[in-house]
Amino acid sequence: MPTVESSIIVPVPPATAFAVSQTTGETRLRWDPFIRRQQLLDGAQVPAKGVRTLTVHRLGLRMVSEYVSYSPPTNVGMKMIRGSWFFERLAGGWRFSPVDGDPTSTRAVWRYSFVCRPRWLAPLAERVGKILLQRDIDARIAGFACGCADPVVVAAVS
Repeated sequence: MPTVESSIIVPVPPATAFAVSQTTGETRLRWDPFIRRQQLLDGAQVPAKGVRTLTVHRLGLRMVSEYVSYSPPTNVGMKMIRGSWFFERLAGGWRFSPVDGDPTSTRAVWRYSFVCRPRWLAPLAERVGKILLQRDIDARIAGFACGCADPVVVAAVS
């Protein structure tokens, strides 16, 4: 199963970094270049294990995912329930840990794994998908770092 990972150190404590990662609406759009829109489903008001979300990618692709773990301020995990035809499975996890010797900074590590379909095309699709997804995740985590340095975003989670 192909995996992509990206990490970055941000200048905020883990609780703030985690909270920034879970923002929604206009606050989320200030930092997240991956999405055009994202919303909680089924009447959920806040993220939690078992909550489903609809994410619309900046190119219009749609995905419904479900939180499989939600443990502030250290980690969050999701899996795709419905999505683009080319993903058989997609899951991701974001981890937040303090930087040794610097409690005011956080190391964020975002990891995704996926399987493509149809199976006969998967060997090629997964090689290409790994390159494209890595590019998106690198841009997304860089945007997250900008969000952690954005006073408007930080104020929204304080």
